[in-house]
Parts: sequence; structure tokens; C-alpha cells
Amino acid sequence: MRTTIRMQDQLLREAKKRAARQHRSLTAFIEEAVREKLLNTAGEAAAEPAPAYRLITFKGEGIRPGIDLDNSSSLYDAMGG
Repeated sequence: MRTTIRMQDQLLREAKKRAARQHRSLTAFIEEAVREKLLNTAGEAAAEPAPAYRLITFKGEGIRPGIDLDNSSSLYDAMGG
């Protein structure tokens, strides 16, 4: 995808220099920098995918009349609490 970004001139010059030293395109350099920042911010490791999980469901007739799932105290009362 193509996009336009704005950044300080000095920052762009430094990014171009570093990309050239690594024999990489500026695009590849910026993509890697953004990817690393996103992973570090989220606290995720690059090589570790999120663990898979299985959602267990039960057959039923749905929510009973008068039950409001957005109201935890009325739900607690309906459960006999």
C-alpha cells in the first residue's frame, strides 16, 4: 500500500543513511522500524504467535426473558445470588 508520511528533515536524512548502510530500501527500513515499535509496545515477541484457544459452547434456548447481560447485579439476582 502506498502512503505519504511527514517527518522531520533530519530524521529522514538519518533514516536514509542507515538504510543505505544496511543496503536496504528506505521503505524496508521504515517498515521494520514501525513493526518493531508495534511489537515492543504491545509486549509481544516477534516469533511468538498468540496461543490458540478453543471456545466451548453449549446448546440451549438462549437468554431467559427479563435477563439483561449489561446489568451484572440483576444477572446475579436472577442466578439466585
